[in-house]
Amino acid sequence: MPERPQTDLVEAAANGDQSSFTLLCRRYYPALVAIAHSIIADSHLAEDAAQQALAAAAVRLPQLREKSRFAAWVAAICRNEARDLLARRRPMLRIDSAEAVEDDDGQRDGDDRVEAVRQALRALPDETREVVYLRYYQAMTYEHISAVLGLSEQAINGRLRRAKKTIAEHLRRQGYGGAP
Repeated sequence: MPERPQTDLVEAAANGDQSSFTLLCRRYYPALVAIAHSIIADSHLAEDAAQQALAAAAVRLPQLREKSRFAAWVAAICRNEARDLLARRRPMLRIDSAEAVEDDDGQRDGDDRVEAVRQALRALPDETREVVYLRYYQAMTYEHISAVLGLSEQAINGRLRRAKKTIAEHLRRQGYGGAP
């Protein structure tokens, strides 16, 4: 069975069809989690932010004028939810790139290379990190990322190229990879 077009689902959901909204949730939830995770850096809180975004979208959906922009609209709601959640919990969260998670023996959790990549990702601008999470953590196509973020595929490609270059430079400065 072919996938129903987004605009059909949004229109039906705005008119009260709960099954259409459920399909929209299933379609975009993984992307929303990735967007929130790119901001919060905690998978459980990212899921909370994505769920809150979908709940807010359900309430505000009848007010959405451009039904074709649903994905970008709900992504913006998710970004705001994630930032709000981060602001409320910041004292409890430890996402500063200088901090390392330690286990009971006082050892660093995980490989130093993994931590170097995490630091490089945290150093990326939010809009670039978001595209990286969608592409590499959610394995989304450029076309799907384009629909979710409301960006052209060329813009996505450019952000990914800049991200790869920035991450590679960071890793070289940390002593990983080829010559500086």
